Amino acid sequence: MDLDQRKRRILAAITETYIRTGEPVGSKLLSYYPEIRVSPATIRNDMAVLFDQGLLEQPHTSAGRVPSHLGYRVYIDQLMECEPLTPGERSEIDALFNIKYPDPDRLLADAAKSLASYTGCATVSTTITRSDVFVRKIQLIAVGVRTMVILLVASSGEIRNKVCRVDFAVTPEIVTFFNRFATGWLADRSIQEITSAYIGSVAVALGDYSRVFTPVLGAIYELCKEIHDGAYYVNGLSNLLAYPELREGAHELFTFLEDREQARRMLAMTGQRTNVVVGRENPNQELTSASVLVSRYDIGREKNSGLIALVGPVRLNYARLIPHLEYFAQTMGKLLTETIEQAPLDESGLTM
Repeated sequence: MDLDQRKRRILAAITETYIRTGEPVGSKLLSYYPEIRVSPATIRNDMAVLFDQGLLEQPHTSAGRVPSHLGYRVYIDQLMECEPLTPGERSEIDALFNIKYPDPDRLLADAAKSLASYTGCATVSTTITRSDVFVRKIQLIAVGVRTMVILLVASSGEIRNKVCRVDFAVTPEIVTFFNRFATGWLADRSIQEITSAYIGSVAVALGDYSRVFTPVLGAIYELCKEIHDGAYYVNGLSNLLAYPELREGAHELFTFLEDREQARRMLAMTGQRTNVVVGRENPNQELTSASVLVSRYDIGREKNSGLIALVGPVRLNYARLIPHLEYFAQTMGKLLTETIEQAPLDESGLTM
């Protein structure tokens, strides 16, 4: 949108003041700002133009102005100057991840909790499984007379394991037989291909052994589905109750964010590294009074492997929160990469 310099400064000043105070901003206050330095009458004329262009709103008669959702968009895209993180702020975020060889799933859950506490927003932390991820290795490991562990390693570096109890004695011969069979039928196959129907065909191929290995095949399907679905953690929903503008629709907003499938579709709408969706820009009715900040991260060579999102009121300090979110996501991706690539294995191949 084409605005002259004074109107740009006025829109930026109103937006930043309203973010800071939560109160409508009047022309008299703006006239004291050194970057504006014109009379209240001139400012009122410019505010009227910005109002007509849909960039400002007037919540009450004779009140000051507040930015509209479109005004926030213009501010974020054209006027905002992000606040670089200080060394102290970087150290604070680094300290949240000061764990050696953490469990990846636990790390994602803890990240959502830590970021919610750090920002005062609700947070979502999730991984995204690419369509080309395949089973790199699958192995049975005997750990008891009738107990085995199923180990599955995906090409993305994710490792899953599940304890499986069976009705037969777990002998070395049975373990060797199934490992060889599983390598032929499951290794190098796309995670997406390993559906319940495909597992059924694997059972048929086992012939007389199908009944014996039914629990094992069921556990393998569950492990593949876990990887395919990815991780999803939400935290800090109660933080949103601190914002009056979100209280009325809080139940619907909470329900939406806790619905894994709906929320993930919304978060995946853009492929940009960092994205901000402001209020009514969001097609989901539950989010029209909220803003969503999303930052993606890589794990190893896998691009856009996951994302971290902040959900809060439209009146957010974007200039501060965006750099924090980006650094948080960058640190998360780096640590997950190190965890997957360097975590030690015990003799059975399970992560310690």
